[in-house]
Amino acid sequence: MNNWKVKYLERIVTPKQAVMHIKSGDRVVIGHACGEPPSLIEALVSRAADLIAVEIVHMVAMGPAKYAQLGMEKSFRHNAFFIGASTRKAFEEKRADFTPCFFSEIPRLFKNKILQVDVVLIQITPPDEQGYCSFGISVDYTQAATECAKLVIAQVNSYMPRTGGAKIHLDEIDFIVEKDEPLIELNPPKIGEVEKAIGENVAKLVQDGATLQLGIGAIPDAVLLFLKEKKDLGIHSEMFSDGVVALAESGVITNRKKTLNPGKFIATFLMGTRKLYDFVDKNPSVELHPVDYVNDPYVIGQHEKMISINSALQVDLMGQVNAEMIGSRQFSAVGGQVDYVRGTSRSLNGKSIIALPSTAAGGKISRITSELDRGAAVTTSRYDVHYIVTEYGAANLRGKNLRQRAEALISIAHPDFRVSLINEAQEKGIL
Repeated sequence: MNNWKVKYLERIVTPKQAVMHIKSGDRVVIGHACGEPPSLIEALVSRAADLIAVEIVHMVAMGPAKYAQLGMEKSFRHNAFFIGASTRKAFEEKRADFTPCFFSEIPRLFKNKILQVDVVLIQITPPDEQGYCSFGISVDYTQAATECAKLVIAQVNSYMPRTGGAKIHLDEIDFIVEKDEPLIELNPPKIGEVEKAIGENVAKLVQDGATLQLGIGAIPDAVLLFLKEKKDLGIHSEMFSDGVVALAESGVITNRKKTLNPGKFIATFLMGTRKLYDFVDKNPSVELHPVDYVNDPYVIGQHEKMISINSALQVDLMGQVNAEMIGSRQFSAVGGQVDYVRGTSRSLNGKSIIALPSTAAGGKISRITSELDRGAAVTTSRYDVHYIVTEYGAANLRGKNLRQRAEALISIAHPDFRVSLINEAQEKGIL
């Protein structure tokens, strides 16, 4: 028997036995998004009565995040890099914290011991013949946390797809929990008429041979619906989902024209349904790498015709983008938006696109505003912004002065708000 196989058998424990090694006051980093290890999290939460002040560091929590539920605050304190649906209430009730950080720079926090990692909980594939496991659908900051952690606990799950790129050897794992269970899935969002109109407007900006970065949600998925006539598109994106699979299978996405990593889908994590997971499993054209590579603006900028497509909550008439706050309420976070906006600006013939519906609250509020909500943060600055797209068209703000920006943005605002926006712009001295 290979030496690693002996060690593998020696390290197998139950979930309960594995988490017994976590101590009060530890900082525990959990694998990201749909790649989080449900059995390990459940076992950790079951120890709540024995633990005090365990810090749970996570980005997008796709599971129930029981460690952030009411009554857990003495045992666990969640430190979020991204506020999601299952952790938002805890943050708003001051039972959790939020750390602003570009997605690409999270690994630096671990590597430089700005956030020293005591324990990491990850989910990986079974080992290959050499004893290497794939990180599957979550490499992002998960690999860096694993490399920096004092204690590595891994759930080995045969449902996890084996992806190319980053991998981990069993020698680097302290405790192994064998637990096969279906992965968390992200079902495709509902795409309405507004999203379709936005998707069509964005698709007009996509050239043949372009390399795409796509965010999460109905608008990026709607864009994919209108790319069916394009040729030789590529993917270099922090993540991609089911919509990309259909375009790959139809021959629209080939990755042939990419100037960096030609022939490869490059991502740092994946979120989708089993259709996506089956597509990437053992697919030699799919590689997942750490986020400090995939989202590095210098790396992104090496692609010709790089196009980033992200969403926002508000854009003011100067071009400032708020993609994370509703008033002073932290709703989500920056994610990789700024990484890609800045990377795309370095790309030869590149375009960064911020796409959003023209209104919110059932048409009662304009998302194009004379100024951002009081208390809201600027996610993408007016100095970085390029294209803003709504269902009413696209505004190219690059090289435009403030007056020209206001005029362009008002032209793609909802017609019901254009007169009031003109009046407000005049009062502010922009028009």
